[in-house]
Amino acid sequence: MAVSPISFDPPDCVPVRRALISVFDKTGLVEFAQGLAARGVDIVSTGGTRARLEAAGIAVTDLAEATGFPEIMDGRVKTLHPAVHGGLLGVRDDPAHAQAMADHGIAGIDLLAVNLYPFEETVSAGADYATSVENIDIGGPAMIRAAAKNHAYVTVCVSPDDYDGVLAALAECDGATPYALRRRLAAGAYARTAAYDTAVATWFARTLDEAQPPWRGFAGRLGTGLRYGENPHQAAALYLTGEQRPGVATARQVQGKAISYNNINDTDAAFELVAEFDPDESAAVAIIKHANPCGVAVAGSLAEAYGRALRTDPVSAFGGIVALNRRLDGAVAAEIVKIFTEVIVAPDADEEVLALIATKKNLRLLLTGGLPDAGAAGLTVRSVAGGLLVQDRDAGMVTEPDLKVVTKRAPSARELADLLFAWRVAKHVKSNAIVYARDMATVGIGAGQMSRVDSAMIAARKAALAAETVGLDETLARGSVVASDAFFPFADGLITTAEAGATAVIQPGGSVRDEEVIAAADARDLAMVFTGMRHFRH
Repeated sequence: MAVSPISFDPPDCVPVRRALISVFDKTGLVEFAQGLAARGVDIVSTGGTRARLEAAGIAVTDLAEATGFPEIMDGRVKTLHPAVHGGLLGVRDDPAHAQAMADHGIAGIDLLAVNLYPFEETVSAGADYATSVENIDIGGPAMIRAAAKNHAYVTVCVSPDDYDGVLAALAECDGATPYALRRRLAAGAYARTAAYDTAVATWFARTLDEAQPPWRGFAGRLGTGLRYGENPHQAAALYLTGEQRPGVATARQVQGKAISYNNINDTDAAFELVAEFDPDESAAVAIIKHANPCGVAVAGSLAEAYGRALRTDPVSAFGGIVALNRRLDGAVAAEIVKIFTEVIVAPDADEEVLALIATKKNLRLLLTGGLPDAGAAGLTVRSVAGGLLVQDRDAGMVTEPDLKVVTKRAPSARELADLLFAWRVAKHVKSNAIVYARDMATVGIGAGQMSRVDSAMIAARKAALAAETVGLDETLARGSVVASDAFFPFADGLITTAEAGATAVIQPGGSVRDEEVIAAADARDLAMVFTGMRHFRH
């Protein structure tokens, strides 16, 4: 049964006479409290917050004195008291509420400043189970929700970011806060506790190894507003989830125009791709356009890798995203700036590079501080009408022992290295995906086609065009290997790759026509290996 409503006619300006402050993050605490005290606000506080304020010479009342009940159970119970929640929830203009407050000696709390135990940070740091549980805040969310519900009369601050706006309002409104501010802060307060509870619930599901919990929440904190989404008529913003994987969401933008929705999407795709390659083993460069690779290569240096990646499709690379798995150096930077590039993303950059990149004022340079772990567990989320599609991140890896040779001819050592390289790239190409590669560089990529044959033909055409660009008489696909992100449903796709000049194929296998496809490969002296794993990417 619904709760009977109380008349809701909030006053605009409500004086702040009494404040309760209890914060874990003490950033800006003293300055905020000094601003309140200067306006004659009585401050009530707890534990470490009270000690910090007293040390700064600010008059403060211990909460235990205000409630007449001591803090117990190692601080687990200190704010869960009628004197606190009555002071927050009492409707000032309701006679029954006012009488109850008077009868029980409950003083109103006009302002609440609370931020929560650092549960998210504790879990991200790898804390054990008991420590994680101890960092689940109970009293804080309860007070925040109470104050936010009664925002008609109570101002609630859940972050140091709220302090300046409240002090400015008090100055403008002669010691009061306007309803519009209280309402906005209440909305933010509920969003914060929702995100906090989501983090706790997500952690519990993970510790229980529960892949499909009956209720699931997703939350993030606003990172930056964006001018628009995929198209100018769509609103958009970037929210940070707190996931501890280096990437575009938490990168430092050194220079360039404000990053866009499409930039973020493409840069993420590019950086996740180069993260497949260990920087201690080889330099890797990926050039991305519309979330698909234009070219990818690994080599001894970034400059060499970039040149070979660019060769795959120099036309599509114009206006693309360049991702590197090593520190951006001067040699590769000098090559990248020769054509128009939207974004460069790398773990770090040499100092002299910054001056070079600065000559291209619109070029965005993002430094991430590291590479994401390509094999790390995580979730991907996509909205559909009426719901969310949730799945594990595709962290699947294939190594040489995982491969099954299914043809009469086994791949040579060179072909095998190229096959494994092409397979890693195909994982990041929109399905249907076909990737031709040779000498650890792509030479043709076919992406996002309804037919696998079409993808094979497009990739072959790209390889032929690339050869013309560098002045070769024959297609770059001659002598290449091919990766297919899913099985060949018929032999026609494989035959297309053989006609283009490929000599070896890597694919998942699993088609009802596998024997037909294998026979077609044997007839053309192709080596073919099955991975037993596919990489659809829609």
